[in-house]
Amino acid sequence: MTTAVDQQVTRMTMAVALNSALDLAMEHDDKVIVIGEDVADPAGGVLKVTKGLSTKYGTARVRATPIAEQAIVGAAIGAALGGYRPVAEVMYMDFTTVAMDQIVNHAAKLRYMSGGASPVPLTIRTCIGMQRFGAQHTQSLEAWFMHTPGIKVVMPSTAIEAKGLLASCIADDDPCLFIENFAMVFSQKDDVPVGEYRIPLGEAAVKRAGGDVSVITYGAAVHTALEAAEQAAANGISLEVIDLRTLVPLDWDTVFQSVERTRRAIVLHDATTFCGPGAEIAARITEESFGELLAPVKRLGAAYTPAPYAPSGLPFLPTPADVVDAATRLMG
Repeated sequence: MTTAVDQQVTRMTMAVALNSALDLAMEHDDKVIVIGEDVADPAGGVLKVTKGLSTKYGTARVRATPIAEQAIVGAAIGAALGGYRPVAEVMYMDFTTVAMDQIVNHAAKLRYMSGGASPVPLTIRTCIGMQRFGAQHTQSLEAWFMHTPGIKVVMPSTAIEAKGLLASCIADDDPCLFIENFAMVFSQKDDVPVGEYRIPLGEAAVKRAGGDVSVITYGAAVHTALEAAEQAAANGISLEVIDLRTLVPLDWDTVFQSVERTRRAIVLHDATTFCGPGAEIAARITEESFGELLAPVKRLGAAYTPAPYAPSGLPFLPTPADVVDAATRLMG
């Protein structure tokens, strides 16, 4: 793995960082291909992540497709079985439901069912929309895929991590679901390595050290947690923010080490609280660290309702104030 200190860095948005990861992977290995709706120029993808790649590598390697998620994922699985490393783009995470059979019954299981003889080095890039995109373009469905053995699930929170994690997904011999967030693709900027750079899958990061409450989170909710940590500090409460980065495999060691220090935990995400990833994480913490906990593990997630399109006075996603309130109650 190349680290950021080993090479030149430049300021990039998450979209540019993802484009860089794809460009370098395609340059390094001619078996890396891209397939999906509008991925070729001039569109370059709905988020402009694939902009310029078809011009540079040709439409045989960057193939724009009809609006047919089953065909996109099915063709990508076939290409992976044929020795390629396809990166398939499913425009919004909601649309993975159209290709659910291909993802969970084929891509995730073929290596196991073949006794390891048929790896599926497939990366599926998809995106969670913003609340104003409505109920069919906003869903955080990562728990569905975490429940399926055989597929890795990755959700970056920064531009540098987006580049490093996407590169690792493309190089992995198992199918990886790489989940982006629409708002962060354009808003998150980092000093990102210009050259090849990878972050290993399954390694969480401590984004802010603290001693009172562990906030275990990932994706866009990391920024909610960091803002909450600033607000809580003004009230004398020290929050430790753990960015999981990879949901499968999940870095339990970092989670348990943090909870052992703070003895209190909040699991925060933008998926629904009911049956969300936080349910499994909270249960595992309780099973493994019950004797160390000073209070029950608290879960914070989206309301159990389709995402509203119209503005309303009711919050849908957890806010920094919700996190601060939960931490205050745990301390009390």
